[in-house]
Amino acid sequence: MPHIDLPEGLPGIRSLFEYRPMTAEPMLALVELLLRGDNTLSRGERELIASYVSRRNACDFCEATHSAFAALQLDEDWDLVEAVKDDPASAPISDKMRALLALAGQVQQSGSAVTEAAIDQAKADGATDVEIHDTVLIAAAFCMFNRYVDGLATLTPSADPRAYEPRARALVKDGYLPPVRYDGYTTG
Repeated sequence: MPHIDLPEGLPGIRSLFEYRPMTAEPMLALVELLLRGDNTLSRGERELIASYVSRRNACDFCEATHSAFAALQLDEDWDLVEAVKDDPASAPISDKMRALLALAGQVQQSGSAVTEAAIDQAKADGATDVEIHDTVLIAAAFCMFNRYVDGLATLTPSADPRAYEPRARALVKDGYLPPVRYDGYTTG
C-alpha cells in the first residue's frame, strides 16, 4: 500500500510521475538522455547498468522494468540480463562492460566507495572518460529513482521482468518522454 494517495493502477515510478508531473518532467528528461541519448554505450548496456544497480538496491519495480528494457535492446537476451545481475564477473559480457558494472556497484554503495583502481581498470578495459562519467551518473540516478519508488511504497505488480514486456516494447519504440499534463493541458 503506497504511503501517499497515488493514482490507482499505475505501477512504480509511473504513479509518482502522474502524481507530480512537474517533478516528473526533469526526471524523465534525465533518464531519456542517460539511457537513450547518443552514446558509445548501447541503449541495452545502459539499461543493464540501471537494472544491475536496481537489483543491488533491492528495488523490485525498477529492476524488473529496466531488465525488460535491457533485454529487448540486447537482442532479446533475457538470460544475459539475468546472468549479469546474478554475477557480472562470470557473465558473457565484454571486459569493458564488466569493469563499468563494477564501478556502478561501487557507486551504489557510496560515491566515496569508488576507487582509483576501478577507474583505472575501466580505462584499461577500453572505457572512455564519457562512458565512465555516464556509468557513474546512471548508477547515482538509479539509486535516487530506487529510493523514490520504494520510499513511497509504490505498487509493484510483479517482480518478473517479462511481465513488463509490453510496456518495455513501447518504451524501446517511443522513449521515456510522454506528453506531460499540467492541470488539464498537455505539453510535448
